[in-house]
Amino acid sequence: MSPPVAPPGWSRWLVPPAALSVHLSIGQAYAWSVFKPPLESALDLSGTQSALPFQLGIVMLGLSAAFGGTLVERRGPRWAMTVALICFSSGFLLSALGAATEQYWLIVFGYGFVGGIGLGIGYISPVSTLIKWFPDRPGMATGIAIMGFGGGALIASPWSAQMLESFGTDNVGIAYAFLVHGLTYAVFMLLGVLLVRVPRSARPVEGAPAALSGPQVSARSAVRTPQFWLLWIVLTMNVTAGIGILEKAAPMITDFFADTSAPVSATAAAGFVALLSAANMAGRIGWSTTSDLIGRKNIYRVYLGVGALMYALIALLGDSSKPLFVLCALVILSFYGGGFATVPAYLKDLFGTYEVGAIHGRLLTAWSTAGVLGPLIVNWVADRQEAAGRHGASLYGVSLIIMIGLLVVGFIANELVRPVDPRHHVPGTDTPKEAADDRREQPESA
Repeated sequence: MSPPVAPPGWSRWLVPPAALSVHLSIGQAYAWSVFKPPLESALDLSGTQSALPFQLGIVMLGLSAAFGGTLVERRGPRWAMTVALICFSSGFLLSALGAATEQYWLIVFGYGFVGGIGLGIGYISPVSTLIKWFPDRPGMATGIAIMGFGGGALIASPWSAQMLESFGTDNVGIAYAFLVHGLTYAVFMLLGVLLVRVPRSARPVEGAPAALSGPQVSARSAVRTPQFWLLWIVLTMNVTAGIGILEKAAPMITDFFADTSAPVSATAAAGFVALLSAANMAGRIGWSTTSDLIGRKNIYRVYLGVGALMYALIALLGDSSKPLFVLCALVILSFYGGGFATVPAYLKDLFGTYEVGAIHGRLLTAWSTAGVLGPLIVNWVADRQEAAGRHGASLYGVSLIIMIGLLVVGFIANELVRPVDPRHHVPGTDTPKEAADDRREQPESA
């Protein structure tokens, strides 16, 4: 399947909706918790067992993005979106069969393994194409798409709950819900497959820099540079800090104000979680767009430096003011989403667009690491503090300090990022491509 080239006059603004159709679909992964209680009841599973399909899906996301990134770059966005469609939808269909026949292993294999491959390939499928279409605003372009992954759960969560209410929460009802998910997402993702196009030339926008301007670095060479690993540290630290709050948001706000005159109710805690999801989604488009104006290194200074300040405010004053606690948490989660959306443009600035999708895929192993590290820190520390007889906000004091330290490490790593040494450049790309194009367009002398 060759990459579809845009015909003359094709609007580049049709490409972000194509990317959104994929990211909004695979963003369902964040709504898996809706299925946990019904599965536990219908198949007699423990909480750990019901979480396994989601956990395996996230692991496969990182692995498939890392190992499939180069293939995505070579085959193009339509091929990648097609693979994502087939795997993600098939995962739901296999899970439907597993639920109907009460075969739990089939749900793990379908949603976690097969669907997880769809998550990873789908996540990176539009990145390099968007950057090539929007060389003048790469942060905004990737932010639009990756915003969809953060917002997918806002659609999938109530939709899944409504289906379970209609079909029932026994194994047959769950199977019907999985079946509808698989078929619906296949149709929705197909819109992206049909709509996506690659630009006809390296300069798709009049007056903008060429997409392949400046030095370019291959994915194989990129992972051998200190810049790649510094960015890996930056992303790991930023995601760890955000996911640490996101994973334990409801019990955290409840514990912080449990000993006050106005404790937080379960309903208010659920509303707090919804606010965090909205901040996560808004940060993906808002902060990544801002990075086009102030630069990628500067925006990560904000994510990491201001993020550390927000954690310090929660640690020192969080239990004395609900508005302060909520505001600081919202800012941290907006940085969490913004970090995901900005990193493809940061990679483009350092390594060019030559294989930026493949490089991005390899960098997403930082997400897998942070996904384990963040919840582990917060939960392990809270359990230890509770065992020591502490309660309320004191359960989280140590973990908040650890998060501040991690963000400081990320801040230092970001400061150490420098332009890539020319020895890593693809031969012949040290001269800006737009200058080479201009020379070729000059008429030959008589």
